Amino acid sequence: MKWQRYFSAVLALTGWHVKCTAQAIFPAKPIRIISPFAAGGGNDAFLRTLAPKLTENLKQPIVIDTRAGANGIVGTELAARAAPDGYTLVLIPSSHTVNASLYKKLPYHVINDFTPISLAGSSPLVFAVHPSLPAKNVKELIALAKARPGQLTYGSAGVGSSGHLAGALFDSLTGTMTIHVPYKGMAIAVTDLIGGQVSMTFGTSLSVIPQVRSGRLRALATTGAERSPALPDIPTVAEAGVRGYEASLWYGFVGPAKIPPEIVRRLNTEIVAVLALAEIRERLLSQGVEARSTSAEDFARLMVSDVERWAAVVKRAGVRAE
Repeated sequence: MKWQRYFSAVLALTGWHVKCTAQAIFPAKPIRIISPFAAGGGNDAFLRTLAPKLTENLKQPIVIDTRAGANGIVGTELAARAAPDGYTLVLIPSSHTVNASLYKKLPYHVINDFTPISLAGSSPLVFAVHPSLPAKNVKELIALAKARPGQLTYGSAGVGSSGHLAGALFDSLTGTMTIHVPYKGMAIAVTDLIGGQVSMTFGTSLSVIPQVRSGRLRALATTGAERSPALPDIPTVAEAGVRGYEASLWYGFVGPAKIPPEIVRRLNTEIVAVLALAEIRERLLSQGVEARSTSAEDFARLMVSDVERWAAVVKRAGVRAE
């Protein structure tokens, strides 16, 4: 029976070798990264900034797959149902963790159905208005909103998006009553704001800052704890008099649950390397986004803590999925 034991040993060794070889050559084909919001918005712009360098580092094409809808749920569900082999990822914004408390039922669990890869960046939102609006600062805007209750509108990337919650929090803290207008993506909301269909927005830096610099929109404030390096002359909402206000946005990479640890490490290593490049950091910073990377474990902890933090905000602001 020696030959049987020998044959079994050879098979076991060969299987181990094939497995190790397959892992070692990852990636062996293009990697799809889903952007669950409309083209032209902050998610899309962020991915297109990173994709060329990720392609270079991983030596495989990065395919950006735009799947907008339902505040990111459509594209994110697609990623959750993909094979856990590292070839399908999704760039989620912080609204991913908001959805856990915003919706009574989701087609996935925001934590358990995903493998965190790395945080990728953070950014304040930009509180911007159409230039025709007679408000040059936050104080004047609050006065105008109180004089016209239910008349001022603000566009966002959808129900429960960062911009929606930022507006709801603003109303809650200032006693104003503005009307939320959800869109299928930030780019569409900004287009309508420029056209005068809505009064204002709490928009992503990547979508709004270029329009502010061109004069098509007027920035009143940014929503972070500190001023944005991209708009150093613009105060934060808290600086402008709304005490306790902060509503920033982050971006991060996740994949479906159960991606092998060695593939997670490879993806994390390359994403961290790209985010450390001076040219990438400068390009993102010019658009109001700070490049930030983490270990997969630290990103997992951030996601869990954000689910709890935003649950309290959603409850206090009375926000509900429409």
